[in-house]
Amino acid sequence: MTDPRVERMAETIAVYSTELRQGQLCLILAEPGGLPLARAVFRAALKAGAHPYVRTVHADLDEILLREGSDEQVAYVVETDRVEMEGIDARVFIRAPHNTRILSRVDGARLALHRRSRQSIFNRMLERKGRGELKTCLTQYPTDAAAQEAGMSLADYEDFVFRACFCDREDPVGAWRGLSQEQQRHVDFLDTARVIRVEGKDTELTLSVAGRKWVNSDGKANFPSGEVFTGPVEDSANGRIRFDVACAYAGHDVENVELEFAAGRVVRARAEKGEEFLAKTLDSDSGARYLGEFAFGLNYGIDRPTKNTLFDEKMGGTIHLAVGSGYPETGSTNRSAIHWDMIKDMKHGRVSADGKVIYENGRFKL
Repeated sequence: MTDPRVERMAETIAVYSTELRQGQLCLILAEPGGLPLARAVFRAALKAGAHPYVRTVHADLDEILLREGSDEQVAYVVETDRVEMEGIDARVFIRAPHNTRILSRVDGARLALHRRSRQSIFNRMLERKGRGELKTCLTQYPTDAAAQEAGMSLADYEDFVFRACFCDREDPVGAWRGLSQEQQRHVDFLDTARVIRVEGKDTELTLSVAGRKWVNSDGKANFPSGEVFTGPVEDSANGRIRFDVACAYAGHDVENVELEFAAGRVVRARAEKGEEFLAKTLDSDSGARYLGEFAFGLNYGIDRPTKNTLFDEKMGGTIHLAVGSGYPETGSTNRSAIHWDMIKDMKHGRVSADGKVIYENGRFKL
């Protein structure tokens, strides 16, 4: 028997997140464990009059390529991927890991080479998305591996995921529209801000957002979501920040990252765990040491870290910054093969805009 929460999730993705319409071409990418949700999204897309098709992605094949392929093979991009990116109207990616650490023993330089080879496709996706030509939605289907990573049973993790997506409610679309209205108030104010200052434990950081646009991430491009974000002026970040929420990036554990910025660039980077991987990733390309994003997490239904950025960066009472590529719709011009979100708990910190405290102890004061 199908879990009704899966059906609600699929319907919300098709109707609300991607707003599928008659005749649109919708690519559904899914890891094998996510096929129950892929089937439900496929059915919901058909109901909306779209033309859905499904491709499965396999992290174990990526591991083989990255460990055994030549540099030429690792960097090779199938031309059909470029053609596909130009032709689709919507792209839904369903994560459903069977092993969250499958790439943990892959050399960071090989990962960087692979990312750089696909950077032009990634940038093109961001460009089309920024122009409103392409709807994208990244989501997660609960699996044993993800539950173990989060320190939960599968049943508890399913409850966590569906609660974070509002799919434990009878009307998830209505709930997302309500959150969208609340977040838009913050966006309207932040669009007038020029200088942001973050203060907290081991943190004193300033950056400029003058002329940049804030985006209301309300359950569309990411599902779940619940954040407002922008792209800082590239050469503006100065100071230091410590990210105290543990994260896993490309299968590597990285904990207690401390970054120091001067004129926008990371000039010093430390981590209690994963420091070598951090250094290699920051050296991926010329844009990897600059900020592409600054954001507030506002989904208070996500109440604990799970080592899954899709959820953790939205956690109510946090901020996150991403080194690497920014989103064109914010005005960001930083381009990189990476986009690494790092999260800080702000329940004992504050954020000021143009000298006025606007956010304190994990809540906006607007």
